[in-house]
Amino acid sequence: MKDQVVLIVGATGGIGQATATLFAKAGAKVVLAGRNRAAAETLASTLNGAGGEAYVMDVDVTDPASIDRLVQEVVTNLGAIDILVNAFGIGLIQPIADASVDDIKRTLDVNTLGTILMTKAVVPHMAERKSGKVIQIPGIIGKHVMRGSSVYSASKFAVAGFTKALVEDHKRDGIGFSLLYLGGVGTPFWDSDIVQMRVQKEKMLTAEEAAKAIYYAASQPQPGVLNEMVIQPDSHQMV
Repeated sequence: MKDQVVLIVGATGGIGQATATLFAKAGAKVVLAGRNRAAAETLASTLNGAGGEAYVMDVDVTDPASIDRLVQEVVTNLGAIDILVNAFGIGLIQPIADASVDDIKRTLDVNTLGTILMTKAVVPHMAERKSGKVIQIPGIIGKHVMRGSSVYSASKFAVAGFTKALVEDHKRDGIGFSLLYLGGVGTPFWDSDIVQMRVQKEKMLTAEEAAKAIYYAASQPQPGVLNEMVIQPDSHQMV
C-alpha cells in the first residue's frame, strides 16, 4: 500500500476517519475529501504528525463541477488515483408516508447520484492507466431491506446495481470493484433526526472493523472481478 494514492470521499465520517488512519499507517498517500474542511484538517494534522501523508481537499458530491475539480486536483498534484473509497452517505429510516420530499431527494442525491458522479469522474483515469480499485459501501441495507428503509434501501440498492454493471463495462481495464455490505456500524450516522430507529451501538461493528474490511478489499489483486463482502457484528443484528 506504500505510496498508493487513496482518495477517501467522506473522510471525516466515522468510517472515513478510521479508514484514513489505517491507510496512512500503511504508507499510503491519503486524500481527505468532503465538505467539513475543519474536521478534515484536524484529521490530516493528526495523521501527518504520526508520520503519515495526508492531504485535505474540498468536494460536494452533489455538484459535478466540484467533483471534477477534486479529481483534477488529485491527479495534477499526486499523479494518479489508485484507490477510490466512497465512504459518504446520509440516512433516512422512517415510513415513506412520514418522509419529506426534500429528505427523499437529498438522500438519493447524496447516496446514489453522488456515488455515481464520483465514480464516473475517477474511473476514466483508472481505465487509462489500466489500474485502480473502487470501493463502494452500500451497507447491509443495500442487500436486505428492513422496516422503514424504503428510500434508504432504494439509494443503496442502486449503488450495488450501478457497480455490478461497471464491472461488465470495465473487465479489460484493470480496475477492481468492491461492494461492502457492512452491518450496522456504531457511528454518528444513527444520531440523525431522520433515522428513526433505536439501536445498540455497543453491539454494532466499530468504525475500525469497517476500515479493516475496506483495506482488505483494496488489497485484493483481482482486477475485472467484483468483490462482494458481507460483514456482520457477532450479534448478527442487521443494524
